This record gives sequence, structure tokens and C-alpha cells, in this order.
Amino acid sequence: MRVITGSAKGTRLKSVLGETTRPILDRIKENLFNILGTFVPGTRWLDLFAGTGQVGIEALSRGAAECVFTDSARAAIRTIEENLRLTNLTEVGQVVQTDAFAYLQRLRTMPNPFDVIYIAPPQYKELWAEAVRMIDANPAACLFEEGLAIVQIDPSEYQELELTHLALVDERKYGRTMFLFYEYQVA
Repeated sequence: MRVITGSAKGTRLKSVLGETTRPILDRIKENLFNILGTFVPGTRWLDLFAGTGQVGIEALSRGAAECVFTDSARAAIRTIEENLRLTNLTEVGQVVQTDAFAYLQRLRTMPNPFDVIYIAPPQYKELWAEAVRMIDANPAACLFEEGLAIVQIDPSEYQELELTHLALVDERKYGRTMFLFYEYQVA
């Protein structure tokens, strides 16, 4: 697991001990960022269920302005903090130990929405769908107009969601990994 390109290119990242996280493979992460292309520089990210923090760190390495990392596990928080230190990105990364859904609730009181919310929760619990529904219920507090909620799931977890403000604009499958791209569209 390494940073693919940008200011921290080639830096090897630490893993969370145990089997509580499922880090994305480097080649699949590279495909994700190839899709996003020039959208990343200057953006503000929220990495929910961050685990090792590698997706948010990749975004920061590629020029994202800021990333907030949330995870409820103390081991994951320590790993994210160490990975930010290894990549010299501590000044643009904020690490918050909290439940992802509690953090989404708190966004209602915060002034700055995100350009990208990356959602890669534990598998087979429908947590991704709950997170997307919460964002859809109050999108202006979570995302800038035309901002993206990007979901990483196993393809077998996919289900269509009835949403009001978010539209599924793209989906990609890479073996046992599926990305869903939901865009905040103001009516």
C-alpha cells in the first residue's frame, strides 16, 4: 500500500493491525483517481470510515486542499495519524475519532461543506446506503453543488436508492470492488 503520485509519491503507508479494515488495492485506487482526473486539486474531502486513510492521503498528495478523516476505531486513528506524518501531510489532514453517522449529523452545524465525501464502510451491513441517505437528506450541509459522494462497496452489496438530491452519475466495477459516484444536483 503506497501513495501513487503527487507530493508523497512512493511513500509506503502503514496498515491497521488486525482485520478491521479492508484497504483498497493500489491499482484500483489508481483507477479511481484516473476517473477523477483534474477534479482533485484544491478540493475539500471527507474520508468516512477512513481505516488507513489511504484514499484521503492520495487526494492530498494530488493537491486536494484539505481532508477530514473519520473512524471510530482508535487503532485506525493512530494509523491515519502515522500515515499523515510519513507523507508530510499533517497540516492539511484533520483526524477525528467518531462514528461516521454522528459526524454526518454534526455537519448541519458546520459552515464548510465538502467537494468529495468518500464512503468505504465495513462490508455487508448496508452502512453505505445509510450514509448516502443521510447526505441526501441534507445535501447542502454536506456537499458543495455538484460535489460527489463516492461509495466503495463489494458489487453484491449494490442496491438502487430512492434519492431526492443526489443522482447516481457513474458506476465502475473492478473485480470485487465497485465505485458508485453520486452527484449533488440542485434542482
